[in-house]
Formats: sequence, structure tokens, C-alpha cells
Amino acid sequence: MLPNYPAKLSALALILTLTACGGGGGGSAPANTGTTGTGTMGTGGTTGTTGTTTATAPVINSFSANPASINAGSSTQLSWTVTGATGLTLNGTTLIGNSLAVNPATTTTYTLTASNSACSTACNTSATVTVTVNSAGTGNTAGNAVYGDLRKADLGAGANLNGSLPFPANNAWNTDISAAPVDPASDALISSIGLGTGLHPDFGAGLYDGSPIGIPYVVVAGSQPKVSVQFTDYGDESEPGPYPIPTNAPIEGQKANGSSFNGDRHVLVIDRDANRLYEVGNAYPQTGGSWKVSGGAIFDLTSNTVRPGGKPGWTSADAAGLPIFPGLVRYEEAASGMIRHAFRFTVSRTRRAYVPPATHYASSNTSNTLPPMGMRVRLKASYQIPANFSNESKAILQAMKTYGMLVADNGFNWYISGAPDARWNNDKLVSELGSVKGSSFEVVRMDGLVTP
Repeated sequence: MLPNYPAKLSALALILTLTACGGGGGGSAPANTGTTGTGTMGTGGTTGTTGTTTATAPVINSFSANPASINAGSSTQLSWTVTGATGLTLNGTTLIGNSLAVNPATTTTYTLTASNSACSTACNTSATVTVTVNSAGTGNTAGNAVYGDLRKADLGAGANLNGSLPFPANNAWNTDISAAPVDPASDALISSIGLGTGLHPDFGAGLYDGSPIGIPYVVVAGSQPKVSVQFTDYGDESEPGPYPIPTNAPIEGQKANGSSFNGDRHVLVIDRDANRLYEVGNAYPQTGGSWKVSGGAIFDLTSNTVRPGGKPGWTSADAAGLPIFPGLVRYEEAASGMIRHAFRFTVSRTRRAYVPPATHYASSNTSNTLPPMGMRVRLKASYQIPANFSNESKAILQAMKTYGMLVADNGFNWYISGAPDARWNNDKLVSELGSVKGSSFEVVRMDGLVTP
């Protein structure tokens, strides 16, 4: 649905090693790491005769690289939080502050060392993080997945991506949230969507009311000519053209017999060579190859700066300001038995608020019992995926446990977005997913909620 105005593995190697004075990092610092005075060693420890002093080893609470995988020539931001330290070094070089931009030419492991001048060097604390550098555009891999590089994708409408996934492995769409805390308001939020309402696949095989079922997409090469786009509604929140939209790009809701149609009319185009995603809504092709659209957004598939030209508060072709394509269920992934990203879904009532990675709201209702755009839900760990379900349904439900689903638009409750494909088994999708009710879900804790 279009925005509704009421007036945003090898390569992901984060290796954290904390050592400090016989204890682990991340908790309270060990005490009694230095003593003065004389004493004798007995079975109970050291007995001081002239008194002791205690020095506290520093603690590295966090040390990370964002992103942890970069292309050659790019930079990443190292960030850390440390307590109890009087000195910091990075690979032997003295540091100040709590962050540093680096641009390594090759894959590099950075060692952060924290010291306390009142404590011996034996109680220094260290942590490491590895930044993987890919040759230009190669992305990072995990198993047969390739993150942040779509160059291996086939060309054409509904093309196979051959294991490629948009954005780095640590992007919000690709993050494992199975162990994340539950939001305190989870029960009320899930109830507002429908405890007894089942999931519904908004995708499938064949036609419904004369149109393919789902949101289509097309993959083009870097040589695809770019054409002008005219914005009819949200030009002030859109990246200007030109866009590489083919004349025959599939449009959501397009009738197989060529008759007129309405609806959201999304067009999603992936430029595999440039690793860019172009999305528009309410799209109408024009004479000469140009397009008239309500608004458009351009996403960088290699970066966690997902929409370089966007701003907080902006919409996109999606009401939440999110990219649509990364949240689609696609047959090739489901059939493989492994889906490595979150999904996009709709609810009928939302709040005048959004939570990252969303950047936009589409409601005037301020009730805190309604979900904001971007709210993530996950299938509860206690839910047992039936053994007799199809392999596709099993993969979809497992992804809901591992990565969850993001509220992306106003629509029917618990409708999951996906791409049309002739290989889907509609009967199994509807019956198997429909048996999973809202009561089997919980809301992942919402951090960074924006309430304009």
C-alpha cells in the first residue's frame, strides 16, 4: 500500500575476546589486582602486615566495527565503551575518544587494549574485532549466502539471486534476533493485530483476480538505460531520477490480459552491477520510456547506510520508509530450506510513530497499544513447527523465529509479503501458514522509538 500521510560468513567476523586479571570481561572488574606492604602466603591467600591497596582492572564493555565488512577503498567506524581505564591503545597506538574511522586495505584484526596506571600490566584488558575487506563489490559470505553484493544474480523479472542478499550481514534485515529481549508491551501490541488471526501469504502461484499474486521485481544490468521519473505526490521525499526502469518492468497488480488496474502499482528494480535498488509506487509507464510515479527511493545494497539520499521522517514506496524487496519471501530461498532475512508484513491499524529501521509513520492514532511502523515481531521459541509442513513453510516459519517480521505498511492483519512464482503451492501456503495464529508471536523490544 502507498504511504498514507496524516496531514529509512566470513565477512561478518566480530571476535570479542576479553581478558583481565584472571577474570572475563563485560561484567564487574576484578578487584585486588595490586597490593602493597609485606605479607606471608598461607592457604587462605595473602595476609598483609602493613596494609593493602586495591586497583581495579579496566573493563571493555563493547568494541565493534560498523560495518564489519567493507569493500576495498571504503572505511568503517570502530566504536568502544570502556570503564576504569587511564589509557587506551589500538594495535599499539595510543587512542583518545570512543570511536575511530579506519580504512584498511586488507582484512585486518584490531586489538583494543585498556590499562589502568594503578594496576600492573598483567591486568590490562583487551578485545579484538576483525574488519573484512572485500575486493570491490564482492560482499561477505556465510555458507552459500553472499551479503551486500547482487552481482551473481540472474537477469530478468523474478530472477534468481543465487544466494545473494541485500545489505551487509549485520544489517537490521539480516540480524538474528531470536535471543533479543521481549518488549514490555508485547501482549497488548500483538492483541491489537489479532491473537486468533492466522498468517496469510500475500504471494503465490498463478493469478488472483487476473493478476500475479505478490510483489514482482526485476533484475537489470548496469547497462540498463536510465529514464526520467516524474513524481506526483512525494517528490520532496524522493531521490531524483533518472532510474533504470525497463519499459516492460513488471508492475504490482498488473493484469495478465493487459486490462487496466489500480492498487499500489509498485515497481522494484535491482541494478545488480551497481548494487542499487530502485523502488517506486503508483507507477505508470509513459510514452518514450519515462515513468510517472507517486514517489521513489534508491537504496545502497552494499551498506548499512541503506538510503544515502534519504532523511529521517521520509517515506519511500513503502509507508514505513523501508525498502520493500529485502522483506519479500522468495521461492528460491524457501525451497532451499534456509531463509536468512526478516520479512515485511502489514497490519490494519498502526501508531503515529516509527522505530528503526523504519523512517516514517502513516497514522494519526497515538495509542501505545498499536504497533508503530518498523515494529519487529518474531515467532515464539516455544512454537513447534509441524514436521508434516512443506519444506517451504518450514523455512518461512523458521525465519520468523530467527529474523522476525517488520511492520511495513497499513493493510490486512498478518499479511506477509512475497514475490509471485509459478512454483508456489498455494493450498499448502494458505493452510499451513494460516494455522499459525497471532498468539504464537511476540514483539521484540523496541529501541529508538520516534514519536513525531
